[in-house]
Amino acid sequence: MIKLGTAGAWLLNGKEVVEDGPEAAAVVKSKTGREVSKEAAAKETIAYSILEKHNTADNMDKLKIRFDKLTSHDITFVGIIQTARASGLEKFPMPYVLTNCHNSLCAVGGTINEDDHMFGLSCAKKYGGVYVPPHQAVIHQFAREMLAECGAMILGSDSHTRYGALGTMAIGEGGGELAKQLLNKTYDVAMPGVVAIYLTGEPMKGVGPQDVALAIIGAVFGNGYVKNKVMEFVGPGVSNLSADFRIGIDVMTTETTCLSSIWRTDERVKEFYEVHGRGECYSELNPGDVAYYDGVVYVDLSTIKPMIAMPFHPSNVYTIEELNANLMDILDDVEKRAAVSLDNKVPFTLKDKVRDGKLYVEQGIIAGCAGGGFENICAAADILKGRSIGSDEFTLSVYPASTPIYAELARNGRLADLMTTGAIVKTAFCGPCFGAGDTPANNAFSIRHSTRNFPNREGSKLQNGQIASVALMDARSIAATAANKGYLTAATDVDVEFTNPTYHFDKTIYENRVFDSKGVADPSVEIKFGPNIKDWPEQVALTDNILIKVVSEIHDPVTTTDELIPSGETSSYRSNPLGLAEFTLSRKDPAYVGLAKEMRAAEEVRRSGACPMESNAEVKRAFTVIKAEYPELKVSETEIGSTIFAVKPGDGSAREQAASCQRVLGGLANIANEYATKRYRSNLINWGLIPFIIDEGELPFKNGDFIFVPGAAAAIRDKASTVKAYVVKDKLEEFTLKIGELTDDERQIILDGCLINYYRH
Repeated sequence: MIKLGTAGAWLLNGKEVVEDGPEAAAVVKSKTGREVSKEAAAKETIAYSILEKHNTADNMDKLKIRFDKLTSHDITFVGIIQTARASGLEKFPMPYVLTNCHNSLCAVGGTINEDDHMFGLSCAKKYGGVYVPPHQAVIHQFAREMLAECGAMILGSDSHTRYGALGTMAIGEGGGELAKQLLNKTYDVAMPGVVAIYLTGEPMKGVGPQDVALAIIGAVFGNGYVKNKVMEFVGPGVSNLSADFRIGIDVMTTETTCLSSIWRTDERVKEFYEVHGRGECYSELNPGDVAYYDGVVYVDLSTIKPMIAMPFHPSNVYTIEELNANLMDILDDVEKRAAVSLDNKVPFTLKDKVRDGKLYVEQGIIAGCAGGGFENICAAADILKGRSIGSDEFTLSVYPASTPIYAELARNGRLADLMTTGAIVKTAFCGPCFGAGDTPANNAFSIRHSTRNFPNREGSKLQNGQIASVALMDARSIAATAANKGYLTAATDVDVEFTNPTYHFDKTIYENRVFDSKGVADPSVEIKFGPNIKDWPEQVALTDNILIKVVSEIHDPVTTTDELIPSGETSSYRSNPLGLAEFTLSRKDPAYVGLAKEMRAAEEVRRSGACPMESNAEVKRAFTVIKAEYPELKVSETEIGSTIFAVKPGDGSAREQAASCQRVLGGLANIANEYATKRYRSNLINWGLIPFIIDEGELPFKNGDFIFVPGAAAAIRDKASTVKAYVVKDKLEEFTLKIGELTDDERQIILDGCLINYYRH
């Protein structure tokens, strides 16, 4: 199905791939009639041309990007605007869309969710933005319908900010990066590698975009083939996919840990823009006649079969056929993987779902930016028409990605077809994707056309003994399973004729309801603050020496942002930094918050001018050992804080709160073997946390140990690549921490204590 190239590759005329090797240059010359260097051909990718257009630096090695548009939803825009306000924001300098698709239920925490919405509306008026009310559209569908443009770049505060299928290079980042854009600063990143995703063939009947996406994720996630690179979709197979189908693949590229994505565009994309009344936003995008890529992923669409990503990661993929044929063996493997993900805190099995040799599931969901597209839902309706989902445990919920899609489903009858089967069709809402809607029962198994299936994404609370699990599938196979009353079934195993109805977009739905300032700010508008909306607590500049206590040690192969700060009902507190911080690591390491607070309390004593040694016996002991070798050390000038160790933290969501919560609890650093994504590392930096690296297998400290880092600020300031550190035992035990590459601005942000301080200064 999927094959990975072993080297870089040349793409000739958008059709023929020549993998790099000793004879490659000669082959390219013989086919093109000219010599082309790799350096010149690398500039012929679509990605390079878009990045060059948006780069404000004087070179293409270290990019300084200014985006065309920004977008955020209601668990990120409050913090972003608060950060920018504290740093001097007067007006949104570019179109900024605030959607309300995450905290839309307004069912948790009293008034606080709707308070956030009113904050957003008042800010859109005051600063000149766009406000999309709850239930109108999920963030990414609105962006596709109303924001995307061929050749443009969009930055969003959601990790699935991906509009490459429409010719827009989009990146999901933490809120700090959006705050920089609002303050007319740049997105700084080294020129990323570009990998060709070379599509051939045509999908077989019953195969959908999620099947293709999962197959790609399974092939590239574990080996990091596209990590922090741009995935560029090319090849003749692109033309065999509708715009909706491409969108469904594209949104899932986030799960590969790539930086962004871009596709070549054609008449089908042109038609998409015309249907949405924005034909002027289309232009044809293609790589040059001779383009060079840093790698190539070969995808024969005709060989892709219905896929399933088993708990607890989108890369844990099998064909449904393979799963059904080897059910008990695969379920045994899933249990072993789950034991690692769940730290053996709760018993977990799916073997009790096997009934008469078939796997039974209790819930199906087709939702959000991945599943809620028009074609996905119409295909599901075709499969289910005239059938019933039954009256047993199995339920099916469908969430169209926008009100215009919902309205068209009503007009063409698919809405009634779905509801007649027993399915429930709901409004545009992202909740099921992150554990805030359609939470299944304890020990239940849910199949979902959504973006992620990490632990807790469906609402589990391990500390309360609650566990459920999610597998990712395409809407078509979910519908086939629903038609089979909850028994796992591939869409290729059902007899159906897909009707492929034409989509008609009704722009008046948004014209009648969405607030659009047209970029005009009104400074006279008073921002509406609810009681849960709090300013960020003040942080101090980095002192030259730091003393940090290890307060959590995580040895999972990958730690997701959901484990660092859970989603679900905690989302209601995203506008309250201290309130949200109480949930930090709550489902992974419940002891973390209390231990971190102890160090924060010692630091608060230091800041007050008193001696922290007198208030905390552990701190006193650590400083006593340190001063034996550093007698000139001034305790009053040594910042006290905490750190966590994790093997590979930061996979998943762009949410900056995974870092900011650590910071407001007194965190000063993370220590890791590597960081799963650029966006998590950026979040750490923007909140003043030092992203230390330590070599794999070298762990001289354990949870509860103190680490003394003399000259920490000097190392950052002097652009040192490493810093000497000590584990504080009966004596100081030296080891080395790596700092990694930092831009000048990033170094200053860490030195100042956080992004807000940096802009104030």
